[in-house]
Amino acid sequence: MNLRTIGCVELNSVALGIHTADEMLKAASVELVMARPTCPGRYIVVICGDTGAVKSSVEVGCEIGGDMVVDHFTIPSIHEDVIPALSGTSIVPRINALGVIETYTIASCILAADAAAKSADVSLVEIRMAAGLAGKAFVTMTGDVGSVKASVEAGIEVVAESGPVHSHVVIPSPSEEIKAQLI
Repeated sequence: MNLRTIGCVELNSVALGIHTADEMLKAASVELVMARPTCPGRYIVVICGDTGAVKSSVEVGCEIGGDMVVDHFTIPSIHEDVIPALSGTSIVPRINALGVIETYTIASCILAADAAAKSADVSLVEIRMAAGLAGKAFVTMTGDVGSVKASVEAGIEVVAESGPVHSHVVIPSPSEEIKAQLI
């Protein structure tokens, strides 16, 4: 699977989300990374492929989804930590300083995670999507304090262009109990 460029369309309808995913896959030569319902009754479609194909597919998704589109993006040159963090398969041997960015949409959280990972020497721990979060999402990252602070700021900055961040925090030295909950 070519994960160089990814695209995403997040919708406020499961039925229309399934239809949108189908049309996105038929519109261009892209591969499906994820298509599934999320809380609260939303649907997320993530695709990958060549940049032009991904852009075309996302455009079709936005047209089909219409006013049910909550958020969308195309990210060329996705950071290698994003997909493992999104799928819950990140391998992080230990937690140093901890950064958390909480957003109102899954799409904006993925954008924040990518920007954070690209901005400094951090490892993405997890991108948690909407299950029991009322449609919100959050990304956790670890590294030295300075890198985590820089990454959180970079993530916030990229998301601020499309909508507000719900919350964010940098914990310089998380407790062992919190670290155990994250790994």
